[in-house]
Amino acid sequence: MSDDQGAYWLVPARLFDGHTMHSGVAVRLRGAEVLEWAAIADLGDRADLRHHDGIAAPGLIDLQVNGGGGVLLNTSPTPDGLRAIATAHRALGCAFCLPTLITDAPEVLDRATDAMLALWSAPDRGGVAGLHIEGPHISITKRGTHDPRFIRPLDDRTLNCVARLRERGVPVLITVAPEACAPGQIARLVTMGAVVSIGHSAAAPDQIARAMAEGARKGTHLYNGMTGMAGRDPGVAGALIDSDLWLGLIADGHHVSEAMIRLAWRARPAAGRMILVSDAMPTVGGPDHFTLYDQVIRVADGKLVNAEGSLAGVHMALPQALPRVTRILDDDGVQALTAASSTPAELMGLSGLGHLRPGATGGVTLLGPDLTRAEWLGAAPAGKDRPAR
Repeated sequence: MSDDQGAYWLVPARLFDGHTMHSGVAVRLRGAEVLEWAAIADLGDRADLRHHDGIAAPGLIDLQVNGGGGVLLNTSPTPDGLRAIATAHRALGCAFCLPTLITDAPEVLDRATDAMLALWSAPDRGGVAGLHIEGPHISITKRGTHDPRFIRPLDDRTLNCVARLRERGVPVLITVAPEACAPGQIARLVTMGAVVSIGHSAAAPDQIARAMAEGARKGTHLYNGMTGMAGRDPGVAGALIDSDLWLGLIADGHHVSEAMIRLAWRARPAAGRMILVSDAMPTVGGPDHFTLYDQVIRVADGKLVNAEGSLAGVHMALPQALPRVTRILDDDGVQALTAASSTPAELMGLSGLGHLRPGATGGVTLLGPDLTRAEWLGAAPAGKDRPAR
């Protein structure tokens, strides 16, 4: 066994490797890097053992994070803003995230693009794994809290921003409504290497089919911001559930009912393509209010509401969804953990993340036996905390 300086053995009650739950197994870590595995019985009484009474899982990955620690990306589209958001979520057990820019003026996306390119040159990106562009190319009727002043069809300005990011290898997830895209535009994004997600949409069946044919690979926060299912029309939600696309889902106890979570999970034709997201706002790890489009949004009874009392975002870090989804699905946590680690890593092509096999570089999220008490173990050596695509 290796004697790497600074390395130690993590000995959990259970170890989830990204796909399978194990007992009786320890993992040797150096910072955020997994060096090797061993049977606990073979370790003896070593001095470099760290015991944990719960579950050790790969560093969790959240593909939809609008803010955290009091910072909203739309109002702080800077390298420091990106890093502050990811830092706030790491403190709550989520190792990596895609800071998410929602619908705004074109120059805000320009600044966010410049900020991400600047951060991508840094030796430590602080948990930022790419950029999620959610809007402004969405349906006006399914905009949710997105400001209608800035909603517009997909244009060259956004395409150029995505091209700049992808040329530097930055993972990009972009949410669009198919009806806001001209034929061929989604295919252009896919050719660049962006992951295109269908969301905030009232698209007709032929528009959804075209988006999928052009390479759309995901659906954004299933059920929310899209037409629902009916007996004679599956709507966007039904079409996504019945597809082989990856689907993001908010499981905060407010945005989607338990019955609809079970329905979606069980009805998918392709297993392992559900992804848990937080859609978190700045109140996560921050103060109990923030300003969005000149409106004050506050936490009330565990949820975010505007002045009229309407739901206006999510007050939840990703690890909080794990025990809820595990209870809803009535399993041992494997499905929820998969949806928060290996599945988002696979979709976004995040090398070294989402698993705990030797060579992994995403650190470990420690959870209690019931999937609570999330803590991220990382402190990656220089150059190791850099997900690649």
